[in-house]
Amino acid sequence: MRLYYRTLRAITQVLYLLGASGRVSGLGHVPLTGGVLLACNHQSFLDPMLVTLAIPRECHYMARESLFRNRFFGRLISSVNTFPVRSGPSDVAAMRVALRRLAQGALVTVFPESTRTVNGRVSPCQPGVIVLARKAAVPLVPAAIEGAFDAWPRHRKLPRCARILVEYGRPLWPEELASRNRDELAAALTARIRALHNGLRVRAGKQPFEYGD
Repeated sequence: MRLYYRTLRAITQVLYLLGASGRVSGLGHVPLTGGVLLACNHQSFLDPMLVTLAIPRECHYMARESLFRNRFFGRLISSVNTFPVRSGPSDVAAMRVALRRLAQGALVTVFPESTRTVNGRVSPCQPGVIVLARKAAVPLVPAAIEGAFDAWPRHRKLPRCARILVEYGRPLWPEELASRNRDELAAALTARIRALHNGLRVRAGKQPFEYGD
């Protein structure tokens, strides 16, 4: 892990613990070496930072292309291993970058809903994330964030303080990814992320969501 990355991570960890009463669980599900695809629900602009703060390895991120239009901010996020994507994991150019980094042993973070939630609920995962995990032949680790939507929902211009929880779930391993239908796997990933998220909501004293799709 680069000193620059380690320093930024340490500063943000302190802010997370003090400002958001942050707690992380299930870290043992995240492999510490080798290529890993981390798939998380998407509540706010804070999510890429939040979902990897506890992982003791340098992480990489897909982020929407528009975030790179500001020269300063684009350089900042590029410096912490972020690369642009136009339309989620189905973007061919972004997929090539992700595959190259996964082949080099990186952990790549994606948000398979493809956009931030409008109401806190977890939308169905797009099948492109399954295609990416299959092509890379790496474990696909589900993760969930709760509280980031309270801290910075998409209709607010600036964030506010809120308790934020993160949990990692049991991976979908390459053997399982290769043996099951793509859409079935996307539905299974959605179900795992939703279950993790509802567990965090209960832990935070909130009502779990019910899903009919």
